Amino acid sequence: MTIFLMYHQDVIEEIIALKTADLALRDRLVKEGKLFEGYHKAMEELHISNAHRLNEIIDQYGFPILEKIGKEASQAAWLVVQHAISLPSFMKRYQELLMKVESPSQISKEQLAYLSDRIAVFEEQPQLFCTQFDWDANGLLSPQKYDDLSTVNKRRNHLGWNTVEEQTQIIRAQAVNENNHCPNNLESRQQEMKLWKYKVGWLRKS
Repeated sequence: MTIFLMYHQDVIEEIIALKTADLALRDRLVKEGKLFEGYHKAMEELHISNAHRLNEIIDQYGFPILEKIGKEASQAAWLVVQHAISLPSFMKRYQELLMKVESPSQISKEQLAYLSDRIAVFEEQPQLFCTQFDWDANGLLSPQKYDDLSTVNKRRNHLGWNTVEEQTQIIRAQAVNENNHCPNNLESRQQEMKLWKYKVGWLRKS
């Protein structure tokens, strides 16, 4: 049986640094107007590198519950996982580990909701909390496929969140602020995304 060690402070700081590097690259690509032109290669490479390092840390020290690493590092670890979209098995592993934590106080239900929705969307299943958005046929950012709206809003309310309708307006305003706009050829982008899902393993051909 493996006995996991407590997290050292330098490892906690390293996890936070992974998040810092991610957000710094994102900010740079936003300023250069390059972030929203598909999945930028440099962004994907950093996401994969961060995920591999976090996976190594988890293998050595165990799941990063709040008691072990604190709120800031816990949020940083979750962001690394949330952005590791080219590694389905890693994201699913983290989701399973989150769900196995015995004490609810040692995980974030909000993080689990976001991660579960993200996995569902990439597998083209209905999301339960409406945290994931994309461009619709009218050129507007809208929630991706989701469960019954009333039920979703009840789940969101249970987490202390606003309604789907309110969140949609916030997401659209944020897109305007970041100069994020609908692709000129939305159908082509959707086809590329579908192929990418098959390539990395989110979808499998029957």
